[in-house]
Amino acid sequence: MKKIHIVGLGLLGGSFALALKQAKPDLIFTGYDANAKNQADALTLGIIDEACEEPDADTDVIMLATPANTLTGLLLKYLNQIGSNTLIIDFGSTKSKLCKAVANHPKRAQYLSGHPIAGTEYSGPKAAKADLLDKKVFIICEMELTDVHLKGMAYDILEALNMKLRFMDAEEHDRHLAFVSHLSHVSSFMLGKTVLDKMEDERNIFDMAGSGFASTVRLAKSSPAMWAPIMEENKNNILEALSLYISNLSKFRDKIIADDYEGLASDMHKINKIGDILDLGK
Repeated sequence: MKKIHIVGLGLLGGSFALALKQAKPDLIFTGYDANAKNQADALTLGIIDEACEEPDADTDVIMLATPANTLTGLLLKYLNQIGSNTLIIDFGSTKSKLCKAVANHPKRAQYLSGHPIAGTEYSGPKAAKADLLDKKVFIICEMELTDVHLKGMAYDILEALNMKLRFMDAEEHDRHLAFVSHLSHVSSFMLGKTVLDKMEDERNIFDMAGSGFASTVRLAKSSPAMWAPIMEENKNNILEALSLYISNLSKFRDKIIADDYEGLASDMHKINKIGDILDLGK
């Protein structure tokens, strides 16, 4: 393996390149971003060695790190043009539609469906960090459908990045991510909207907001260009998660209306278990 091409030079694509450059300094990185400034910044920051829209014929791995609703078109485009020794990996937050779109493609075995569980509320190549992916989970869907030799090349990359591999069905992935990732972003955006709608004086928000508010609303700084497409691609699962969330919010409100504070305390005590599951105390 000697050459990697990255499409999408933002937080994930950039962090992937920076980390792999440290682990494997002999690799050559080419890349492209539809945003000309992102592409220029990626060159300046050393994320890529050369900017080019199309990968060279001898490229070993094409990494797709673009918004979720662009991935199907890009994946089909590159599958149609690559040689037999090139692997395509995507970093998309939704997997089911993508996997279905290429299920019958003659080069399906040259695609690895992946999702790194990593990120921040910031975007663009300037937000990229070499340690972003370190010790993070990397989910692989439909692992058995990827060519065994090309898959070995992917495992070599992921091991070099010190990532923890998990394997999952594509539909299961999207269903779970709707609850543990996508819903939390919706909640954060809507908390931010609620406060902005009610508190017109920005100074009051700044002066009165404590660490609890800041940590809860942090995700509302996330890129709409990334998150609106995720809502589009995982619509049904997100709607299910939202319906359950709204139902629980309504029940919580009803207990306050009824002055049932013992009920509230009991509910919150049960919910505290999430801290043990996620080991939030550490």
